[in-house]
Amino acid sequence: MKMDGHIEDFESLGDNHFSASAETPMRKDAFKLSQEEKIDIIKDDVRHILETLGLDLTDDSLKGTPNRVAKMFVKEIFGGLNPENKPSASTFDNKYKYGEMLVEKNITLYSTCEHHLLPIVGRAHVAYISNGTVVGLSKINRIVDYFAKRPQVQERLTIQIVEELQKVLETKDVACVIDAKHLCVNSRGIRDIESSTVTSEFGGQFKDKQTRQEFLDYIKLDTSF
Repeated sequence: MKMDGHIEDFESLGDNHFSASAETPMRKDAFKLSQEEKIDIIKDDVRHILETLGLDLTDDSLKGTPNRVAKMFVKEIFGGLNPENKPSASTFDNKYKYGEMLVEKNITLYSTCEHHLLPIVGRAHVAYISNGTVVGLSKINRIVDYFAKRPQVQERLTIQIVEELQKVLETKDVACVIDAKHLCVNSRGIRDIESSTVTSEFGGQFKDKQTRQEFLDYIKLDTSF
């Protein structure tokens, strides 16, 4: 009975999308194994899952699935767990003396819910105000992509993006808003295909109501071409 209670607690936790930390929970020995060793182990685990479900892995359509899934986990959708994949974000002097906010909006975001391992799909909007340095525009997209490529909760992802750019730019004046659909809500459970989740993190000057509103107004602009 005690174990059943714990299972119910975990189920409730997953549905509530709660996370207790802004850090991705990683074991100390997370990088003891090589990428190829991880693929070999995961491949066997996927095979076991599929066979347990009753699938015939000798079928031409399925026999390569365990290896494909293992490679996808390690090298693609969870590639952001590997610090070697962290994008180098070189900064440059703000020679143009541009003092207003810079907004990178509608950044395509693909992540994975850590509670059910189902996709999170949406858009990230990021802004910062330079205090003397700037970062290449594509680097903002790459930072979003790096932190998205790991089992996530959206709140943590939003904070991680802001904190990383604050470190890179050496300023607190960074903001991020994410609007995303969670397939753990859209395709299972309540199966609400219309709902999306919006999270935000505002640092430095973006905590000021007027500055924050300016950023939100930029997000609303129709910039389609």
